[in-house]
Amino acid sequence: MDVPAVIEVVSVIAAAPDRVFHLELDVDVHAESLSGSGETATTSTGHRQLALGDDVTFDARHFGVRWRMTSRITAYEPPHRFVDEQTRGPFRALHHEHRFEDLGDGHTRMTDRMTVSAPLGPLGALVTRVLLAPYLKKLLTQRAAHIKHLAEASAPPSPRSAPGS
Repeated sequence: MDVPAVIEVVSVIAAAPDRVFHLELDVDVHAESLSGSGETATTSTGHRQLALGDDVTFDARHFGVRWRMTSRITAYEPPHRFVDEQTRGPFRALHHEHRFEDLGDGHTRMTDRMTVSAPLGPLGALVTRVLLAPYLKKLLTQRAAHIKHLAEASAPPSPRSAPGS
């Protein structure tokens, strides 16, 4: 029985949920956050901001190999949540839920929860747990740090982050 790997990255960002939500749906921001892998993103609509039902195809180099994956936005609840799911690509299944919780004082808790199943039965499950899940967690953490930097650079100061507080 193939048990999927679950990866979760939680970040607290000094910006409103709406700002963080829209940065997460911007394919140019996504590509910038993973520039080390040569990531590119092409949307089905030609728009750079994703919405419900949109497909996006990512091309990147990981582990020295060129990968291509297409995902669809299958849930869209601005500014609280959206989900993208692989429709074509290297995994048997990939479900990525993005949540944005308003913490007050202009802060947002952003949670990335990715559930991934690999092909190739028990061997694929082992490779996913030992190699892919830690690597994907590193990529999600890197991307979250990029979103945090962009969101906080453009967000007005909040009482919680003001000097002397």
